[in-house]
Amino acid sequence: MTSKDERLAFLEEMQDVKRIRKPNRAEVSTPRELTPGHLERQRSAVEQQVKDRNPLTADMVEPLTAQDVLSWQRPGVQHGVFKKLRLGQYPVEARLDLHRMTVEEARREVFGFINDCVRYGLRSVIILHGKGERNPDRIAHIKSHIAKWLPELDDVLAFHSAQKHHGGTGAVYVMVRKGDRDKQRNREIHGGH
Repeated sequence: MTSKDERLAFLEEMQDVKRIRKPNRAEVSTPRELTPGHLERQRSAVEQQVKDRNPLTADMVEPLTAQDVLSWQRPGVQHGVFKKLRLGQYPVEARLDLHRMTVEEARREVFGFINDCVRYGLRSVIILHGKGERNPDRIAHIKSHIAKWLPELDDVLAFHSAQKHHGGTGAVYVMVRKGDRDKQRNREIHGGH
């Protein structure tokens, strides 16, 4: 509690203070005119083309059917390593499901997925692309594009249609190259140069 003397001393100190007449609120209404800076940023945003770093192309692919087997390996991949991949003997470290996606959505997802695999050191992954059996033309569109796209990515060393228990010809095992960090770790462990 304050005493009477303290209250009087306070009022005496405050006697020259004038009340603020404007409300103590921020001005939040937007100006009706666009500033030159705003117009320039708007023009620049419209004119600036977004660079697509995704090298995968969505045009002209060989049409595949539900039963077609995908199989490819980059030169230098050892036969035993490819056989192990083909037989599904590597643990699946990540999966990407492309069911119900458009070709363009799948293109973006595959590119991002493989980049993420390299970044996080994932070597053996699976992509579920479906068989396309429900398509009226009986063509497996996403699968057909996967067969074209994966060899276009330098980070993909090999791929093969999955074993039946992993989706068979509706899925593909993918072997991804080691990231720079993993290569360096191997050099340190094994003393390579």
